[in-house]
This record gives sequence, C-alpha cells and structure tokens, in this order.
Amino acid sequence: MHIDVEQLYETYGPMVLRRCRFLLKDEDKALDAMQDVFVQVLKKKEQLNGTYPSSLLFTMATNICLNRIRYEKRHRTISNETVIENKEFIDNFEKKLEARDLLERIFASHKESTRLIAFLHFVDGLTLEEVAREVDLSVSGVRKRLRLLKQTATKALKEKSNEKKSA
Repeated sequence: MHIDVEQLYETYGPMVLRRCRFLLKDEDKALDAMQDVFVQVLKKKEQLNGTYPSSLLFTMATNICLNRIRYEKRHRTISNETVIENKEFIDNFEKKLEARDLLERIFASHKESTRLIAFLHFVDGLTLEEVAREVDLSVSGVRKRLRLLKQTATKALKEKSNEKKSA
C-alpha cells in the first residue's frame, strides 16, 4: 500500500505536534520529535500499513517522546554542590528512584504495549474505548491488560512493604 507522507504530514501533523508538546513540555523539543516521527515514516514507508494512520502516528509520537525523556533522564548531569546543598533534592531523588524501580518491576512481566495502554488511560485520561482504538485492541483486551497490570502492581507493592518491614 502506498503511503503519501506529505498528505499524512498535512492531515496529522498538528495531532502529532500536540502529542509531542504534551509529553515533552517544550516547543523546540516537540518540533524536533514531530520531525523525527515523519522521518521514521519516510524511512519505513514501504513496511508500514496505512490503514490506521492516526493510531500509527500517535503511537510513534508517544514512543519517540518517551524515548527522548528516558534519554534525557539518563544523561542529565548534576553538580556535586547542588546535591550537597539541597537535601530536599536528595530526598526527592531517592523517592523517584524507588518509584522508577517499582514501575520497572511492575512492567517487567508485561508487553511494551501494556505500558502504552496504561499511559494513555491513566496519564492522558483516554477512555477504554479510545485506548482500544489507539492500540488496535478490543475494549475487553484493554480492560484485561489493565486488570493484570493492577494485579502485578498490587503484588509488587506488597513485596515492597514486606521488604521495608524486614529491613
């Protein structure tokens, strides 16, 4: 199937940019990410199926932005003076590390698409129907993934609580 990248850009560019702005909270970064989405479409247009372009572009924009956020967090540098002077920063940093480790533990046994489903539903506030449409699953499939994720989260929180009690 032939994909007209120029037409996709004109039709869905604003949607992709809104998504990038929402996730990155920076206009320049959002514009760069939007450009990367369409560069990826150009590179892979022979392999792509153009039946649901809005879902495809929305997912690509989300993944590119989340990858950029992860990269920036990994490569952020902090001066020693800032850390020493700011006890609140240290406390928050420790809490964020604990939360990140907990989330990694929760998501480790689930598909990558489950992370996207959770993000769309809990962070973006999409309904189950909207999420199902975006990830090309049935509503019951989305509901099942979220239920299993909740079970995993409950188990992980109990394990973490038990670890703190025994420490």
